[in-house]
This record gives sequence, C-alpha cells and structure tokens, in this order.
Amino acid sequence: MSGLVPDNHVPRAAEPYARLEPSAGFASLMKIDLEQWESSMTAQDPFAGFKAIQREAWSLFAPMEVFTTPTAAKLVNFAGVTAGQRLLDVGCGTGVAAITAARRGAKVRGLDLSPVLIERAREHAQLVNLDVDFTEGDAEGLPYGDNEFDVVLSQFGHMFAPRPDAAIGEMLRVLKPGGTIAFSTWPPHLYVGRMFALVGRHLPPPEGVASPVLWGDPKIVAERFAGKAKDISFEMDMMTPSALSPQHFRRTMETTIGPLIKLVAQYQDEPEKLRSFRAEFEALISEYFDASNNVMRQQFLMTKARKA
Repeated sequence: MSGLVPDNHVPRAAEPYARLEPSAGFASLMKIDLEQWESSMTAQDPFAGFKAIQREAWSLFAPMEVFTTPTAAKLVNFAGVTAGQRLLDVGCGTGVAAITAARRGAKVRGLDLSPVLIERAREHAQLVNLDVDFTEGDAEGLPYGDNEFDVVLSQFGHMFAPRPDAAIGEMLRVLKPGGTIAFSTWPPHLYVGRMFALVGRHLPPPEGVASPVLWGDPKIVAERFAGKAKDISFEMDMMTPSALSPQHFRRTMETTIGPLIKLVAQYQDEPEKLRSFRAEFEALISEYFDASNNVMRQQFLMTKARKA
C-alpha cells in the first residue's frame, strides 16, 4: 500500500448504513412509480425494495457534482486511463468520472440506479458532444458481457450496493483479465464514514445490508479482492467542498444526501430529536471544517488493482 495519510482520529467500527423508506412527496415529485420498478426486478433479489428506495432517495444528489468533479479527475488519473480503452463507470451518478475518461479518448459506458442522475449525465455528455452510453441499472447485475472492459471505475458508487461480494463479482466479471479496477471510497474513521455511522444509529439498515464505508478500509478491500485481483494499491486524497460554516454545510448535506434527507423527514414531528441530531452532526462537521479557507477537508481512499 502507498500514499496512506495518517489521521488523528482513532478508527472506529463503521455503523450500519441508514435505511431509507419511500416518501409520497419524493415519489410524486420525481414521478417515480417505485412499486412498478420494484416488481420488474429479479424476484430472487431480497434487496429489491431497498434498492427501489435508494433509487428514489439519491435522485437529489446532482448538486454535489460541483464537489465530485475534481475528485473524478483524480480517480481517472490514478487508474491510468488512456485513449482507446473500453471503460465502465459503475454508480456513475451525474457522469463526472465517465465524461472525464471520455474526454481522454476512452470508449465509455456508465451505469447508475437513479434515472434522474442518468439523465443529468446524458445532458453533460451532449453538452460537449461526447458519445457516452449511460444506462439505468444495478451494480449487482451489470447488463454487460464477460471480459468486456479494459477499465472499471466507481467513484463513491458501488460502495452502496447492499452485497459487496455481488457488486465486486460483477465488476470483475465484465473486466478483462489483467484489466484495471479502480474506485474511490470513504474510510470509516474519517468525516463521511463517521457521518454515515451517526445517521445509521438513527436509521438502521435492513438485515444483511453491508455498511458502505467498509469499502474504505484497506484490509477489508484486500480480503474482498483475495484470489480475484492482484497488484492492489491504495492512495489517500482530499475533497475540499466549499462551506461558509458548519451550519451551512449541514444544510447542504441535508438537502442532497439520501439518508440525511430521510432522517430529517423522520424527525419533522419530533423537534427535540431533530435539534439533538443536528447539534451532534454540526459538531462532527466542525472537526473537519477549515474556517480559514471556508472548506471542508474530506479525505477519501482510492483503490486500484488488476484482475487476476
């Protein structure tokens, strides 16, 4: 492993990922028929309902692309993407990593669970006349052939699949032998990991759903790659979202991050619980808020390996 930056915070076990439940307001607003979509999914998938809720909740994530665009370039650089490579971006969101790779001449496809984010990604590609095939789909059941891609990327995306083995199995299945898999994730003991832990204490996940931030633990990543990939390397980097204050950043997160949106909605009729949660959340944000530069300091982990 290389490039791991030491942190003053003591690592702690990641709490479960927050369970999200559909709200009539979101379903109406986004015109999403969750029941119809869920029924179209494989009957054998025990997490079909959970994925339907994720599909709805993450639809408001688009404004965060202003923060994830610079880190997309970092991931593409880290993966060593070159012109002519066939590349898949899993959990592509608004397409910032996919489009960055396409600008470098890669032949790119992107997949995401949210049709709202996929539409945004298509708009981005059209704006710069890039031919990128964006598809709505599930990281645990990729609609591509075996050994189809030279590179498979994911920026803070595949980590939200409820079954890590299924997600990594699919990503490696569509990757050519010797091909590169690379992804960015959030370590459990740093800001975003601790945020999900905080939310998870209020909104426990369904049984069997793995914590997404475990993908930010190099030891666990190495275990999940065992016998499947080689030449594993790690590198830490920093995302620096702008923020006027911890309170302002808390408000931004509450209006764009699915689990936080749900949690705030749950506590609307319990103002004391909401006030208590916000106080704890703002205290956490304050630990990573750089007041002298009006930015948050959010370290993330990049992982790269080659398919065995």
